Amino acid sequence: MDFNVKRLAADAGTLFSRAVQFTEEKLGQAEKTELDAHLENLLCRAECTKQNTERIMKQTEVLLQPNPNVRIEEFLYEKLEKKVPTRMNNHEVLGQSMIESGSEFGPGTAYGNALIKCGETEKQIGGAEREFIQSSAINFLTPFRNFLEGDFKTILKERKLLQVKRLDLDAAKTRLKKARVPDARAVAEQDLRMTQSEFDRQAEITRLLLEGVSSTHAHHLRCLTDFVEAQTTYYAQSYQYMVDLQKQLGSFPSTFSSNNNQSSSSSGGASISVPTIPLSASMLSPSPGLGLSGFSELRVSSGSRKARVLYDYDAAGSSELSLLADEVIMVSSVPGMDSDWLMGERGTQMGKVPITYLELLN
Repeated sequence: MDFNVKRLAADAGTLFSRAVQFTEEKLGQAEKTELDAHLENLLCRAECTKQNTERIMKQTEVLLQPNPNVRIEEFLYEKLEKKVPTRMNNHEVLGQSMIESGSEFGPGTAYGNALIKCGETEKQIGGAEREFIQSSAINFLTPFRNFLEGDFKTILKERKLLQVKRLDLDAAKTRLKKARVPDARAVAEQDLRMTQSEFDRQAEITRLLLEGVSSTHAHHLRCLTDFVEAQTTYYAQSYQYMVDLQKQLGSFPSTFSSNNNQSSSSSGGASISVPTIPLSASMLSPSPGLGLSGFSELRVSSGSRKARVLYDYDAAGSSELSLLADEVIMVSSVPGMDSDWLMGERGTQMGKVPITYLELLN
């Protein structure tokens, strides 16, 4: 019991001397041992790394899950160490709604068939998004979180211990200055040597940990590369899905009077070269006086007319001409050409162009 009281009294005395030293430093009444410049730079670098890692993590989580309520729910499940319930993402919900609506309208109708195709594509994009989120969480967010919750917490712990050792060192220096009796001075000098040794040892431990931040940067760089590759794969898959969908929608007739007159076989006309445009674009009303009648007059005459391009169009073959929205080209009719096409001319370039992409000009 006597030993414990003495130990408690000694610990209390140490804490009191640290508090006195800290207070006097703040008031400018005591000297403070400064860390060397290299160690200070390492400390600043580690703090900067921590702040920017937190910021990147936060914004990445917002990108992967824009809904804050879902993010909170996922956080709670993670803390409770429970599996997050599987839910459809926005693309998958939209795709399911389109498929159900298309089935109600009837797969045999053009609109119903198109809705089903769009729904299937949206679900494919949803699946690609799910893979992207999962890959980013494992290869990007997890290493960042491990640094903040592991390595950096260790650095903080050792940094606080270094601060304690510095206070002990400065308190020992103060006691040595105040010592007047030879015996007291000898004890103070021994105490100073011990605290100096402990401070140097802790400074070295802290320095080694802080220098490890460089390897953390290298590791995070590899994680960033993985994130970019996952994002590239996701966008490439989504683009390819939409291109395929656009081609499927382009296989529908350019003009139809009633959905009920279309059959599900309209999606099988892959051998016919048709414009790959959104379904709604083919049903736009032509401008008064320059619509279908203007194209009919152009086919009868042997002349050419100026036409403005309504939408971008990528040529499906060497016989077609690629178009850019809002550009003006010359168009003319060629005997024997399909009624949905005209011959387009831009400078020295010539090729077939779909009339659904054009608006004749006066």
